[in-house]
Amino acid sequence: MMINFYLFIIFFFISNIMMLMSIVLSKKSYKDREKCSPFECGFDPKSIARIPFSLHFFLITIIFLIFDVEIALIFPIIPLFNLTNFFYWTITSFFFILILLLGLYHEWNQNMFNWTN
Repeated sequence: MMINFYLFIIFFFISNIMMLMSIVLSKKSYKDREKCSPFECGFDPKSIARIPFSLHFFLITIIFLIFDVEIALIFPIIPLFNLTNFFYWTITSFFFILILLLGLYHEWNQNMFNWTN
């Protein structure tokens, strides 16, 4: 019982030290304004350094990542066909595919696949 208490105290102090170190190390230094500015042949930039991009590309990327992860989750279902009950496997696979199709329908309904916007 006492060992657990000592371990708790030790980890508490270690976590506090790590938090203080992260605060100290993550401080921004405002000593040199030019250090943080983008470099354009030694001159101050005339326009914004960050180029704006279409939000639609961002949404397509998010959709791709979501469906990519879901496809990776489908792969283990196939070998489970021989290991589990057929009825349980069918119901589980059906609900997983149904959730995928509902997500696809929602994205289609929100015009996320429409490239003319």
